[in-house]
Amino acid sequence: MTRNRKLLTAATAALAVAAIAITTTAYAQDTDPTQNPIVDTNSGPVRGTDSGTVRTYQGIPYAAPPTGDLRWQPPKKAEPWTQPLDATKSGKPCVQPTDQPIAIPGGEEDCLTLNVTSPTKGDNKKPVIVWIHGGSFTYGDGASYGAEKLATRGDAVVVTINYRLGAFGFLSHPDLKNADNLGLRDQQAALKWVRANASAFGGDNRNVTIMGESGGGYSICGHLAAPKSAGLFDKAIIHSAGCVGSADASMTREQAEKNGEDFAERLDCTDVACMRAKDSETILTAAESGHEGYRPFHGTKTLPLSPSEAIESGRINEVPVLHGSNHDEENGRLAGEELATGTPLTEDDYRKRMRETFGDDAEAVMAEYPVSDYASPSNALGAAQTDANWSTHSYDTQKALAKHVPVYAFDIAEPNAPWFNGMPRPSFTIGTGHMQELAYFYDNALFEKRDGDQERLSDALIDYWSRFVHSSDMNERGLPKWKQFKHHRPYTQKLVADLDAIGRTDYATEHHYDFWKSLNR
Repeated sequence: MTRNRKLLTAATAALAVAAIAITTTAYAQDTDPTQNPIVDTNSGPVRGTDSGTVRTYQGIPYAAPPTGDLRWQPPKKAEPWTQPLDATKSGKPCVQPTDQPIAIPGGEEDCLTLNVTSPTKGDNKKPVIVWIHGGSFTYGDGASYGAEKLATRGDAVVVTINYRLGAFGFLSHPDLKNADNLGLRDQQAALKWVRANASAFGGDNRNVTIMGESGGGYSICGHLAAPKSAGLFDKAIIHSAGCVGSADASMTREQAEKNGEDFAERLDCTDVACMRAKDSETILTAAESGHEGYRPFHGTKTLPLSPSEAIESGRINEVPVLHGSNHDEENGRLAGEELATGTPLTEDDYRKRMRETFGDDAEAVMAEYPVSDYASPSNALGAAQTDANWSTHSYDTQKALAKHVPVYAFDIAEPNAPWFNGMPRPSFTIGTGHMQELAYFYDNALFEKRDGDQERLSDALIDYWSRFVHSSDMNERGLPKWKQFKHHRPYTQKLVADLDAIGRTDYATEHHYDFWKSLNR
C-alpha cells in the first residue's frame, strides 16, 4: 500500500458518514422535451436534449459491453444502430464498491459510455475537452461531472467518460493474456471515438485536450507514456497527480500479477473460465476496495515504461501540459478523521502522527513544520503530509516535463474552497484540499454550491484553462500574466479568489521542496 493511498482511506471512510449520495443524474437539465437534437455518429444517430445554452448527449456507447467472454478483454467496437439512440439519460456507472462517498451506486459491467456537452452558440470547430474522472481507479463515473459552465464559458465541447474500474479494469494475472491495463485501453477507445465523432457535435477533432484529476490525472501520466496513445490528444491537463516520483502513478507488472493471483485465490479459482463465471458482486467482494488496490502497471505492451521513467527519459507523447496540485491536499483527509473521532488533533497527537508517518525522519520534519508556525496542529500535519506526498512529486514532474514539452504549473491555494455537501466543517481551516478544486469546474452533487468569491475564482480558472485548451497559452485578457514553467526558470501560478493576489509563487520554498529532497524519501 502506498503512503498516498493510506492517507486518504481514513478520510473517505469518515466522509462516507456525512456526505450525500451522488447520483449519475446530478446535472440533469430542465429541457423542453420537444427540443431533442439528433446527431449522427459513426455508430448511429443519437438524440439528446437542448437547454437553450447547451446540448447534451448522455450514455453514448463508445465500445461494446465488456461482459461475458469480453470481461477482461480489450475494448471492442460497439455494434452499430440505425434508429436514434435515446441519449437523454446517463448510462450506468461501471461496477465499483460503495464504501466511499465518491462511489456511484448501481454500477454495471455494461458501462463503456460517454457524455457530450456542447454549447448551442458560437461557431463549430470548438476545442474538445475529454474529462477522465478520478477515484483511485476504483470509484466514480463521468456523468457526475456537470459540464455546462465549463462548456459555455470555455466555449468548448466537453466529453466525460466511463472506463472499467478496479478488478475489472486494472487486474493482471498470468492466465489473462489480454488484460493489459484495460482501463487505460478503454480511455484510448474513448479518445478514438472523440477523434472520429467530435466534429458532429461542433468540436474540432484536431484540438483535443485530455483533463483529469487524481486517478484521472495519473491516467494521463500513463497516456503521456503509452505508445498507443500517441496521436489521440493534443494537450494534457493534470490535477493532483505526480507522474514522477509517486508510486501511485503505476506499479510493476510483477506486483500487479501477484495481486491478481491473490485475487483469484480469494475467488477460489484456478483458471480464467472460473473467474469469468463469477458474477460482478462476487468479483467486488474478492477485489480490494479503498484507495490502494488498483492502478496502471508498467512492463507491458500498453505501458512499457513507468510514467516516471518515460517522462524523465523524454520517451513520451509530446504535447503541451498544464500541471499542478492543491495547496492543502491532505487537509480534507484530516478533517474527515476529526469528524469521525469528534476530537481536534492536539500537539501530542501531532507528534505521535509525525513519528508514525515519517519514522526516523520525524524529528527533522517536526523541526521543519513546527506547530507554532501554523494555526493548529492539524494545519501543521497537513502541510507536512501535503508537501511530502503531493507537492514534491508535482514539482519533480514539472521539472522533468519541462525538459521536453511546454509546461504551465499551478498551485490552487484559495483559503475557502467549496466544502462537501451535508458534512460539518472541522475546527481548523481547510484551504483547498484534495479534489475540492473540481467544484470550480463542474457541478457535482458532492460539493456545496459556490458562493460569490468561489464563483469569481471559478470564472478565472475556466478562463485560464480554456485559454490553454484553445491556444496552448495561459494568458487570458483581464487576468494576471502566467509564464511557462522552464526547467532552469520555474514559474508556478498561485490561484486564489482575490484576483489581485493571483501571480507567481515561490513553489519550491512554499512547499519545502529542498528539505524533502534532502531526506531522499
